[in-house]
Amino acid sequence: MRPRRRRIQGGRTVNGKKQRRRPPWRTWALALCAGVFVLSAGMLVQDLLRASREQEAYLRLAQRVREAEEAGTPETGAGSGRLAGYALLHQENPDLAGWLAIPGTVVDYPVMFTPEEPEYYLRRAFDGSYAVGGSLFIGEGCTPEGSHVIIYGHRMDNGSMFGGLSAYAQADYAAEHPVIRYDTLDREGEYQVMAAFYSRVYTDRDENVFRYYQYSDLSDPAVFQSYVDQVKAAALYDTGVEASYGDRLLTLSTCSYHTDDGRFVVVARQAAGPLEHRDP
Repeated sequence: MRPRRRRIQGGRTVNGKKQRRRPPWRTWALALCAGVFVLSAGMLVQDLLRASREQEAYLRLAQRVREAEEAGTPETGAGSGRLAGYALLHQENPDLAGWLAIPGTVVDYPVMFTPEEPEYYLRRAFDGSYAVGGSLFIGEGCTPEGSHVIIYGHRMDNGSMFGGLSAYAQADYAAEHPVIRYDTLDREGEYQVMAAFYSRVYTDRDENVFRYYQYSDLSDPAVFQSYVDQVKAAALYDTGVEASYGDRLLTLSTCSYHTDDGRFVVVARQAAGPLEHRDP
């Protein structure tokens, strides 16, 4: 025979045991937490979808460059090869300064240059519209044809832009992807990975630190050697690639989460001739 439930003042009983009522604020708190979770998950999905759409747009740009390279466009006056494709895109957006690609990876993007406002494309796509992943852009004090070009890009969670750059923290990865291609509008160029290292954005109070992002001008031999020496000292491993004054250098920089305002950096030296590499 089932026991009868007895109600008592100030609570309720189940099988003769008193059960305390749940305070209303707990219900509201749980509802609030659930709402925040759903909202956060929705925003995350939205960001991932947006980043995916942005990557698809860059893939279409890269495809246009390849098609122009294969077909040739004499009317652009840029000659044959990839430069013809860059010329077509430059007509659409004069801020285009070149193209960066790392064979065997997803990195295959236009590089933007706005010297009066270097970070203009930090959150803008090639067409100038808002983009969470932004565009690759040349840093302050550098020029597209300079002897040292610093290129910045976001570390995207979906692996696009410079999302996979930190893989160069492993020597094996660098050995498998030793070539970086950086073309300007007038010249094609291949670079050998020289070093990879972790860094950060330092404050004015930090002393005796390597502020790699301030070495935009390496025209002075002593400054050039200082930069190379500090890069080598910070490097995570030895690639065997050396640089001498007069070599063109390329520095890629993205965010890193190993510390506050962390950065991950890859430095490469332009090769004298074509390099062997695996096409993407």
